[in-house]
Amino acid sequence: MNAMTLAAWSFPALMTLVFLRVPIGLSMAVIGLLGAWQVFGDAAPLLNQMKNLAYGQFSTHSLSIVPLFLLMGQFATLGGMSKALFKAAEAFLGHRKGGVAMAAVGACAGFGAICGSSLATAATMGQVALPELRRAGYDGGLAAGALAAGGTLGILIPPSIVLVIYAILAEQNIAKMFAAAFVPGILAALGYMLVIAIVVRLKPTWAGTLEPMPWPERVQALIAVWPVLVIFVVVVGGIYGGVFTPTEGAAVGVVATGLLAWKRGGLSRSRLREAIEATASGTAMVFMIVLGAAAYNTFLALSQLPQELAMWVGELGLSPYAILWAILVFYLVFGCVMDSLSMILLTIPIFFPMISGLDFGMGPDETAIWFGVLVLIVVEVGLITPPVGMNLFIIQSMAPGVSIRDTYRGVWPFVVSDIARVGVLVLFPSIALLVIRLFP
Repeated sequence: MNAMTLAAWSFPALMTLVFLRVPIGLSMAVIGLLGAWQVFGDAAPLLNQMKNLAYGQFSTHSLSIVPLFLLMGQFATLGGMSKALFKAAEAFLGHRKGGVAMAAVGACAGFGAICGSSLATAATMGQVALPELRRAGYDGGLAAGALAAGGTLGILIPPSIVLVIYAILAEQNIAKMFAAAFVPGILAALGYMLVIAIVVRLKPTWAGTLEPMPWPERVQALIAVWPVLVIFVVVVGGIYGGVFTPTEGAAVGVVATGLLAWKRGGLSRSRLREAIEATASGTAMVFMIVLGAAAYNTFLALSQLPQELAMWVGELGLSPYAILWAILVFYLVFGCVMDSLSMILLTIPIFFPMISGLDFGMGPDETAIWFGVLVLIVVEVGLITPPVGMNLFIIQSMAPGVSIRDTYRGVWPFVVSDIARVGVLVLFPSIALLVIRLFP
């Protein structure tokens, strides 16, 4: 069996291991190392590769941003920022029809701006918002669907760990990736709020309202969230403004959120240790996937499959947008059974050469950034798409009175909103490129 055929069969073999519940990082590492062994035809080059693979991968300075952003999310939770964000949004929206659910989405967007993880955003905001949604008389499916969808804002609104990984793989500027994702992230939050407004008008019994909050209390709630805005502006603004590197920005964010958590009494010695342990566990999981992907992608590079596939697609004579849509549909389907980080690491080395060779009327860097934003959105849709959606399971586990069927029913309008937004961004790339074009 030649290298090309071996590489072509490696993907079904990898999917089989994933469906058998073998961890994705381990699956990619095993398939990649075995495939490289077959290509080399000798164990010596393989052993030399294994000796250098981990060091070569993790000596990349940019990856140090991953544990820093994870720790920042831990400190933000301990500092009560999630509750403060929800209360502030609820103060201004809770008395409107569907307002409490809209407040939950808005709080998810705010928390995502200092967290960088979809699953962490969904879990944290679920604990805060679900009791309020029940108290306001919301349908269980709508409440679960809104929080699951809102959780995806954790990586759509920068800073985002997945965007960092994509930037490294595509050799793009991390600051520009963050800037490009900002407007689509805001559009996502507004789209989710629009969905809630439509659903509660079609199904008036699915949502209740709260009594209007007096203005002094609204102002007090708004004041409580100013640290979140300051941290976001300092971290993301500082990174994009060139004041410091992404890693330095993440370090500043960790210190700021840590001090805030300590000042608010949420950072005791035991909780600090728990936060560090959770960060270490999350980092280990991410790095294992990165290492496995490095082994698999090395095997693909040896086989020349990505390059040959890119040439073959170019010879088909299809329009660039037809190829792009085919790739996005692939991500939508497989995103239902794989997590976003694994999808990015596994497929970008294959699909990115294809996209780079197509003419979308933009420069290569703008095409890479635009494609990265699109991929980020469609893989995140997988987190809320039945039958396998991690955000759905997280929220549903917090709402034992809500059946998984009701959760599926409640999330579909948000999935439609996501797909519509992808269509808009495909047709109008300037939306994703707006910030980097205004502030090059």
